[in-house]
Amino acid sequence: MVISLDDVRAAADGIAGHVLRTPTLPSPGLSAHLGVPVSVKLELLQRTGSFKPRGAFAKLLGLSGPERAAGVVAVSGGNHGLAVADTAGSLGIAATIVMPSSAPERSVAACRAAGADVRLTDDMAGAFALLDTLVAEGRTLVHPFDDALVLAAQGTVGLELAADAPEVTDVLVSIGGGALIAGVATALRATLPGVRVWGVETEGADAMSRALAAGEPVPIAPTSIASTLSAPFVSALTLEHVSALVEEVLVVSDADAVRGALTLAEEAKVWAEPSAGCLVPAAHRVLDRVGPDAHLGLVVCGGNVTAADVAGWTTRFGATPLPRREAGVPAPR
Repeated sequence: MVISLDDVRAAADGIAGHVLRTPTLPSPGLSAHLGVPVSVKLELLQRTGSFKPRGAFAKLLGLSGPERAAGVVAVSGGNHGLAVADTAGSLGIAATIVMPSSAPERSVAACRAAGADVRLTDDMAGAFALLDTLVAEGRTLVHPFDDALVLAAQGTVGLELAADAPEVTDVLVSIGGGALIAGVATALRATLPGVRVWGVETEGADAMSRALAAGEPVPIAPTSIASTLSAPFVSALTLEHVSALVEEVLVVSDADAVRGALTLAEEAKVWAEPSAGCLVPAAHRVLDRVGPDAHLGLVVCGGNVTAADVAGWTTRFGATPLPRREAGVPAPR
């Protein structure tokens, strides 16, 4: 099922009052850094620190009585599980969250604090396998990216961005399983004719890039430090939307994603995950393609990262903030 603008608008009505309408603001620091106007959609200010509660509320509010009584189950590298745990707790629904052992300890602890039963597996592939078992036992699935209702709800991010910054010409969105970019691209392309939407992945969490190359979803073994982007595959649903609506999917290194997160902290005064930091080096590359007349929009998707995480990555990669853009200087690769 390909979602439409009407689906996104219906999702917005359904989750109103349950999630925040996060701000979209001009960023003077990023504008100076990139040399073009930049607007940031601050979805890291959403409840639980990422965009994920939009889809979680849309799904859980629509459950039948028997589906609620069975309890819900979700698989996650961090943010989806935290959103489902928080949403289920607020609605009085039992939740089981399956996470790989690489998931941030902070996210695991927060899921448990919200009342969820957390099951840890060796890796993301094992997490999805356990998810299948728990669904077969009767729990109600809340899939992070293979559900049209979830896609439509994540698209409300784009609906708000289009209303608050209609001047954007190019919007960059991170990709894990692809629900966010599928929904955002649907909303933006329908409301802002001519806007270009660009996807961004990190090396080792590039399931969408590989699916586009293969023409179908393919399994990967995620290795990126960006655990919240580390889906082991994308769905046919998200691949179809990205194929039709997204200009290109760019892949950046983990090191540059960390450098981007440091740049967001220094230039935009925003504390973000590498899953959002990857947008900054990608923005340099987008400008190489589209030229200096762009107005960029960055969907800052999440901020669930600790100071210890950032310090460790900074040391590991010898990372420093990205240099400001200068004419004739190649973009980060």
